[in-house]
Amino acid sequence: MQNENKRKKDGAAFSQADGSLLVAAARESIAQYLRSKRVSVPGEVEVDPRFEELMGCFVTLKEDDAERSLRGCIGFAEPVYKLSYSLTNAAVAAAVDDPRFPPIRSQKELDGLLVEVSILTPPELVSVRSQKDLPSKIVPGKDGLIMRWTFGSGLLLPQVASEYGWDAEEFLCNLGMKAGAPPDQWLVPGTQIYKFQALVFSEKSPKGKVELAEQ
Repeated sequence: MQNENKRKKDGAAFSQADGSLLVAAARESIAQYLRSKRVSVPGEVEVDPRFEELMGCFVTLKEDDAERSLRGCIGFAEPVYKLSYSLTNAAVAAAVDDPRFPPIRSQKELDGLLVEVSILTPPELVSVRSQKDLPSKIVPGKDGLIMRWTFGSGLLLPQVASEYGWDAEEFLCNLGMKAGAPPDQWLVPGTQIYKFQALVFSEKSPKGKVELAEQ
């Protein structure tokens, strides 16, 4: 039973075949909000017991252009909410509450965007004798990172390192800037680095085929 619970909590209850379900649920959550201005759980999510498990989740929206330009990304790093809540609320927040972008206002605009859903494993503190050893503990493209330091925190999903071709040190430097810190903040004793993995389900075209990213 313990192993089964671990599999559910780390996201392994979902497989590549579930990608369309997860992405469709994110899309429908946003569409429902655009219609009603209320956050509600799609019907297909309510009847699936896997969405009752506590899981971290991020929803990323991208433009359908050559660069796959970011249009919104919000989520919950810790498994403190049921997936039905974290997926639905992350999707709506990515669409209308990401302060880096204007809110999505129409179904037509949503229909032209790519939707990506990341189901996260619980973050684990990276323990090292020296901060200089941190890069050796990180696998870019597989590990996502969280930095916690005196004046804030920041998170980068695993796929970000792959998209930009970063090595472990570059990933850590960019994580620092995401956290509002200097790029070399990860070298400062007391700075905490956490890592996690994710199942990343991405549309190849708007409302099109959904694929599970290789890690």
